[in-house]
Amino acid sequence: MQPGNIQEFIADLLQNPDREPVASEIEVLQSIYGDDAIQLWVPSGNKHHDPSVTRYEAVLSLPSPHEDVSIRVLVSLPENYPAAAPPQLQLLSRYVGAFGADAGLFGEILRTFISSTSGVEWVPDAVCVFDGLQSVLERCAAWYGDRLSADAAGAMVREDLHPEQEIAPAPQVSSTIPVATELPPMPESIKLFVAEPIHDRKSAFVGRACAISDPSEVPIILAHLVADRRISRAAHPVINAWRCQVGSVLHQDNDDDGETAAGGRLAHLLHILEVNNVLVVVTRYFGGIHLGPDRFKHINQAARNALDLGGFLDTPAKGTLRGRHR
Repeated sequence: MQPGNIQEFIADLLQNPDREPVASEIEVLQSIYGDDAIQLWVPSGNKHHDPSVTRYEAVLSLPSPHEDVSIRVLVSLPENYPAAAPPQLQLLSRYVGAFGADAGLFGEILRTFISSTSGVEWVPDAVCVFDGLQSVLERCAAWYGDRLSADAAGAMVREDLHPEQEIAPAPQVSSTIPVATELPPMPESIKLFVAEPIHDRKSAFVGRACAISDPSEVPIILAHLVADRRISRAAHPVINAWRCQVGSVLHQDNDDDGETAAGGRLAHLLHILEVNNVLVVVTRYFGGIHLGPDRFKHINQAARNALDLGGFLDTPAKGTLRGRHR
């Protein structure tokens, strides 16, 4: 990415008086972490997002003694930041060093400005991205150190038990959502509603929906779904979109999972249906025959069927609609 692009980005922000604090904050971050550390964020595929949200990514090195390991963090700033809403941070790196990042780490970072106990305090009218990034670096360094210690201890045990036995490398899991060796438990409040599959020319589309009360629940739920081999073997296991109201702030995002523009269409569906506090996931099994535009019709219908099954379409979402159990 060319350094000039971020400078043009900053210049554009300075044209709007309301965005001047954001532009100044980026310049400060550059002075602290280096000019190349703050980069324009380029979404994968044709991923659609709210244009009122300012996004950029920070490429940072972990603190000593792990400074050779770097991570990528997505910074999302609502239109009313810093006056009336906090930023949101998301780990973009699938690996920290040689270890696949797990759902627990993703969730901790999402909660940086949400958790009042372990996160970073947000004060209206005060820029706070630096404090958040420092918190993320500390969390990732601690997580990475724990993995190094566990890996070293495991190697010693294996050597003691089988000194001459060659240890085969663990199989790699291919997925857009990293699968942890030991997944954190699914939150007790989460109930997935699974709609009947939609079939067309040997392809199948399965919709799932569940109520969420915090954005940090999203990576945990997706990781659990991908851990299911019946889901992970699909061509596009977890096409998804979600919206979650936390206080006065509406958090939202989507992921195509390789099916270009599908996540944005699901996000639009949630918007027009006025559904908040919900995650919708569609799994597409490809049957070898290209469906063209029909695939988007089936993806949206599968999602809508799951939302209907969960009771999310009964009334417009207000606050914490949790769905009906069937």
